[in-house]
Amino acid sequence: MGNNKSTVSGRYIVMVGIGSFFLAVVFTFFSETFASRLNSIFLSLTFLAIIIFINTMADVVGTAVTAASHIPFNAKAAKKIRGAPHSLQLVRNADKVANLANDVVGDIATTVGGALGISIVVQIVTLGPPVSQFWLNVLITALIAAVIVSTKALAKKVALSHPEDVIFLVGKALARLEDITGYSPFQKRRSTRVKKGE
Repeated sequence: MGNNKSTVSGRYIVMVGIGSFFLAVVFTFFSETFASRLNSIFLSLTFLAIIIFINTMADVVGTAVTAASHIPFNAKAAKKIRGAPHSLQLVRNADKVANLANDVVGDIATTVGGALGISIVVQIVTLGPPVSQFWLNVLITALIAAVIVSTKALAKKVALSHPEDVIFLVGKALARLEDITGYSPFQKRRSTRVKKGE
């Protein structure tokens, strides 16, 4: 199984709380503006589908990282296989990765999805069909909740069935991103270890 030792510090908790607040403000503002200005049910539903997809993928990563073992990544890193060092760092920081994926991204995506649901209800009512806004709101909210819960259940099944495969894909993506941007979320940790070894 993954690393059971927590890497979460008090500073991290404060920073992730502040970061989550601002991310929630930005994404909620963006979704509300997007839905109201375009005034298109089709585009709102498309954006809602994207939000649910992001939520599901985050849940896959957050669940997989807590179930993955570091052993296969140690072997791959020793062979200098692309993405293996990044995958190993993900597993070693499993609690932080799971928090960011499941809680930060997942909860914000769920909140934005709910806000989009309200916007969709308003757009439907504006079109003038003879429906009750109250019951339409209940129906849309229930449908969004059902879809999110179902997709996250599927995400957990995939993540728990193939945790190392999922994390290795994420590791290779991070390696590719590092090649393009020159940025690595684990750069400081690596540099610190090099200095300690000198």
